[in-house]
Amino acid sequence: MTGKEILFKALKNEVTPRPAWVPFVGVHGAHLIGVKAEEFLKSEELMFKGLTTAAERYQADGIPVMFDLQLEAEVLGCDLIWSDDNPPSVTSHPLEGGGSLAQLPAFDLNDGRLPSAFSLTRKLKDEIGDKVGIYGLICGPFTLAMHLMGQDLFMQMFDHPDYVKAVVSYCASVGTQMSKAYIDAGADIIAVVDPMTSQISSEHFSEFVSPYLNLIFDSVREQECFSSLFVCGDATRNMGEMSKTSCDNMSIDENISLGSLRDISRTSGKSFGGNLKLTSALLFGEQDDARLDAIRCIDVAGGAGFILAPGCDLPFATPPENLEAVAEMAHDRYKREVSKRTIIVKDMEHFACDLPDEYSTQPNVIVDIVTLDSASCAPCSYMVGAVNKASTSLSKPVQVKEHRISSREGLAAMKKLGVQNIPTICIDGEIAFASIIPDQKSLIKCIEESIAKKG
Repeated sequence: MTGKEILFKALKNEVTPRPAWVPFVGVHGAHLIGVKAEEFLKSEELMFKGLTTAAERYQADGIPVMFDLQLEAEVLGCDLIWSDDNPPSVTSHPLEGGGSLAQLPAFDLNDGRLPSAFSLTRKLKDEIGDKVGIYGLICGPFTLAMHLMGQDLFMQMFDHPDYVKAVVSYCASVGTQMSKAYIDAGADIIAVVDPMTSQISSEHFSEFVSPYLNLIFDSVREQECFSSLFVCGDATRNMGEMSKTSCDNMSIDENISLGSLRDISRTSGKSFGGNLKLTSALLFGEQDDARLDAIRCIDVAGGAGFILAPGCDLPFATPPENLEAVAEMAHDRYKREVSKRTIIVKDMEHFACDLPDEYSTQPNVIVDIVTLDSASCAPCSYMVGAVNKASTSLSKPVQVKEHRISSREGLAAMKKLGVQNIPTICIDGEIAFASIIPDQKSLIKCIEESIAKKG
C-alpha cells in the first residue's frame, strides 16, 4: 500500500496499517536546499526542489504545495513584509476603517504568485503524485477577512455584524475559486487554514465562520476531493462547532488536547490530525525528543482516521534528523516499541529567559506576550499589534516584551510564566488573556488597573 493510499484511508476515517504522516513543509523546504524563505517562495523551481526533497527524505504520505497564508491577501491589495526564515506577513489592511468591498482589486487567479502555486501543483502531481497526496492550502475566510480589515474585524463583529459577514462571505468565494484551481491542477486534499478562528467564541464561530467554511467544503466535496480544516492556537472552545462543519478532517496544534479532538472526531465521523510540538520537540529537541512526541501522538490517537503532523508549518531551521526520527516512528512499529522503553525524557531547565524575579520591584508595568512568532503566526501578530496599539493610550509607559517560543528564551519564559496556550498576554507576571485577542477597551482597562496597583 502506498503512502498516498494510507493517507486516503485515514482521511476516510478508516483503520490504517500505520499512522499517515504529513510533514507540513513550508519555508523549511528552503532550509533543506540552502536558500532564504523569500527566494524560495518566489521561485517555482526552488519550491519544487525543496518539496520533493522533503517528501523523499521524510518518507511523507502527503505534502503541501505552499504553506503561505498571504497569497490571496497579496492579490487583494495587502502589503507584505518579507523574511529570510519565515513566510511573509501582512502589513496593511485595505478595508481597515470600514472600506467597501468594491474598492478591492478584482481577485484574479492569474495575479501575484498564484500561477506559480498552481503550476507547482501540476509538477508535484506529475513527479510524486502517484505515491504522495498533494495538499492545496488556502487561507481560511475568517483569517483572510482579518488580513483585509485588520483589528477592526473584532470590533465590527459587534458594531456592524452584517458588514463582517459580507466580507467573510466574499473571502469564502475567494477560497472556493482557490480550491477549484488547486483541484484542477491536481491537488488531492484542500486544507482550509484559518488560525484566527481560535481567537473567537463558539457563538461567533457558528455565526461568522461555519456557514462560510461550508461553502468551501461543500464545493470541494462536489469535486470529489478531500477537505481539511486546519486551526492553530487554543481552539478548544470551538472544537464542537468545527466538528459540525462539512470538512472531512480536522487538524490542530499542540494547544489542543489530542485526546479531546479524537473523541469529538469519533462522534462526528471525521478524521483528525496534527499535535506534534513544533518547537520544544521538533525545533529545539533532539531525535529522541521527536520520537517520544510522535509516540505520544500515535498512542493517544489510536489506529483509525489519524494523520500524524506538526500543528502548523514547520519552523525554517527544524533539524531534518528530527523529522526523519518522526518518520521512523510512523513507519516502523517495532522501532516505536523499542523507543518507548529505552528513551529517557529530557527537560529544558537550562534554558534562560529575561523575566524579572519580582515584577513588583520593577518601575513600570511589564506586558509579556508569549507567541509562537509574530513574524509568522497570524494570531500572534495581531495580538502583539493589539498590545502595541493599547500601549500608546495609557496613563503611564509600560514595557512590552514578546517571547517567541521559536527561541529557547521564549520557551523558558513560557514555562516560568505558567503559560499553556499560544498566544497569551501576561501583565506583571500574571496571565491576563490566554489565546484570545482582547478588544482595546478591555486590554487598556486591565493594564491601567496594574498601573494603578503599582502606583
